[in-house]
Amino acid sequence: MALPKIVVLGAGLGGTIAAYEIADAVKGRAEVMVVSNSEDYWFVPSNPWVAVRMREPEALRVELRPVMERKKIGFTSVGAKRVHPAENRIELNDGTDVSYDWLVIATGPHLAFDEIEGFGPDANTVSICETHHAHKAADLFDRIVADPKPVVVGAAQGASCFGPAYEFAMLLDTELKKRKVRDRVPITFVTPEPYIGHLGLDGVGDTKALLESEMRDRHIKWVTNSRVKSVEPGTMHIEEVGEDGAVKKEHSLDFGLAMLMPPFRGVPAIHGIEGLVNPRGFVLIDKHQRNPAFPNVFGLGVCVAIPPTGPTPVPVGVPKTGFMIESMVTAIAHNLSDLLDGKEPSWEASWNAICLADFGDGGVAFVAQPQIPPRNTNWSSSGKWVHLAKIAFEKYFLMKVRRGESEPFYEKLALQVMGVNKLRDR
Repeated sequence: MALPKIVVLGAGLGGTIAAYEIADAVKGRAEVMVVSNSEDYWFVPSNPWVAVRMREPEALRVELRPVMERKKIGFTSVGAKRVHPAENRIELNDGTDVSYDWLVIATGPHLAFDEIEGFGPDANTVSICETHHAHKAADLFDRIVADPKPVVVGAAQGASCFGPAYEFAMLLDTELKKRKVRDRVPITFVTPEPYIGHLGLDGVGDTKALLESEMRDRHIKWVTNSRVKSVEPGTMHIEEVGEDGAVKKEHSLDFGLAMLMPPFRGVPAIHGIEGLVNPRGFVLIDKHQRNPAFPNVFGLGVCVAIPPTGPTPVPVGVPKTGFMIESMVTAIAHNLSDLLDGKEPSWEASWNAICLADFGDGGVAFVAQPQIPPRNTNWSSSGKWVHLAKIAFEKYFLMKVRRGESEPFYEKLALQVMGVNKLRDR
């Protein structure tokens, strides 16, 4: 008799570690398969380094097929055209189908550059959301070094990922100083956040003061409560909004390089499926990561629907960080194991957050447990040790992916990060 089939849709940070952990949890009781649109895993947290020539893309790549074969996980890189949850099947881009007994959606987001006129790497701004985007951005960074011009960095309205924007702004400052041209490159940080360091989380610890201080020290100006109207070659048009939501000032910012994190939405393969996703295309889930309308479908990572922490004058989304994603993965792996044993799902993700924002010569770290306030742990710190910790984190995580290791990691990282800081403070 054929074993039941679990399909993981997506092979980014969430999908890859989900495939490993689920395969270990259900070994011998179910078949596991991954449907990806790429042969490779890319370590996205290092993309800001790629954009300033601190890393080459190849250093962030892991070829997935050999790892999946070693772990006896099925794998295709054809990609999904459409999920048909009522039929328990995925229509692939080559016209074939993959059926499933359980589906784990871990697609990541669709980057909604088209929602703003002139926005995105195919138009007038660069991106660090994908490694090939960051590599393309590095060419423009080189041109700024050779011919200094103003830079605009930050996030667009509706964005839910802010850490990389802060990293990129500070890394630019550090790297331009090394090349002795920082004095000729004004940097402006543009964000829909109501204050610097909000991060879509209403701040963590003292991130407001830490990041404002960094920006002042580095002579980076900022505009909060901002909404991008349009981007034309060399000029970005934004509105600065007051607490009442009314426009209080308009800005036209000239630039030689501009990078804003975009708003996200669900990928086309799932967007618009009634009962499965919300109007933005994000997967609806219950406390067990399970879709209420299709109970054999689970969701994890950036593609799941999470309400904002509270109202803001300009829309600000909630980030889905690695720590949160890893806890979703663990919950799903245990719940699938329970289902195979004839039990009802009982595991819930902890949804904690840890972030190491590297600035090239220092950085800011924070730990939030849980990620959405109020919290049991609300901690942040800064120093050169964050830069060193981010380098170590990159090496360790890539090693885990290459080896196919499923052991959860972020909880240990959070404890180590807070512990190292306490020792340094003595």
